[in-house]
Amino acid sequence: MDGNSVGRQQRHFVAAIMTVVATIAALLVGVSGPAAAAPQSSVTSVQDDDPQQVTLMVYSASMGRTIPVTVLTPRDRSKPSPTLYLLNGAGGGEDSATWDARTDYKKFFADKNVYVVTPIGGAFSYYTDWERDDPKLGRNKWQTFLTKELPPLIDQQFTTTGRNAVAGISMAGTTVFNLAIAAPKLYRSVAAFSGCARTSDPAGQQYIRFVVQDRGGAELTNMWGPLNGPGWRANDPYINAAKLRGTKIYMTSGTGAPGPHERLQDPFVDGDPFFLANQAALGGLIEVAIDQCTRQMTTRLGQLGIPAKVTLRPNGTHSWGYWQDDLHRTWPSIERDLR
Repeated sequence: MDGNSVGRQQRHFVAAIMTVVATIAALLVGVSGPAAAAPQSSVTSVQDDDPQQVTLMVYSASMGRTIPVTVLTPRDRSKPSPTLYLLNGAGGGEDSATWDARTDYKKFFADKNVYVVTPIGGAFSYYTDWERDDPKLGRNKWQTFLTKELPPLIDQQFTTTGRNAVAGISMAGTTVFNLAIAAPKLYRSVAAFSGCARTSDPAGQQYIRFVVQDRGGAELTNMWGPLNGPGWRANDPYINAAKLRGTKIYMTSGTGAPGPHERLQDPFVDGDPFFLANQAALGGLIEVAIDQCTRQMTTRLGQLGIPAKVTLRPNGTHSWGYWQDDLHRTWPSIERDLR
């Protein structure tokens, strides 16, 4: 074989090897190359429900789903206004027990200079970040959604001042403390209407079990891990109360005894004796426990030298009439905090 033949064979061999290498490289790029960017949290649609209310559809990257969020707007949207995040109770706004359905909050805020933001969803989730997905309630990363994903989107969508407050009832009356602890300086004030600020003691855990497991059908330990474990202590506002220093705090509760809203002629009862009996019995028992939590948290804050404005009613059950009253009475103080 002459030298030219050998040279041609070597060139062909090298060319073949290079082709194989290029093919393998192309395949590897296709398999292990940069993945497509994960979807970011965003407002996917905006619907004007009426002149006062807008509903946003907000995609949550942490939960991988879209959350409806209602926003009551000030009359003049061109001027910067603060934001109140107003959370529903155990039903998460997915049932009929909502601020919209059970109170006059739309009428109340109609002439107020504030955006009132309420997510719809999160039933029985305690609006917290769960450690594990739950077969019944799915993936819950509500703390991430409410402190990291939603506020920047609200500020982008509307002309806000960037000043925020958060308020909630019942289940969310626990949540508001944990949100403020998790996101220091995000909220100027927090308001807990009939909320239990103790989550890692036996009484607090029993109430949470009633909401999450008995009512929600979820596995309790999927939320914060084993009972009495580090997850429960990390999410106990009573234990972590020192981290609330610098935040204005408002708390309310009743004793569970029948009060002005336990009457047949009360607008919230509307003449229904069965409704009234349930409100007085079950609502009374729940509020007895809540009142104890509120008093314990008040003592804890006092020991730490952290001021709080606490309304301890001499009566009243765990029911919407009192929460509407709480909102009306607390709002002037929250409004001053947001200036």
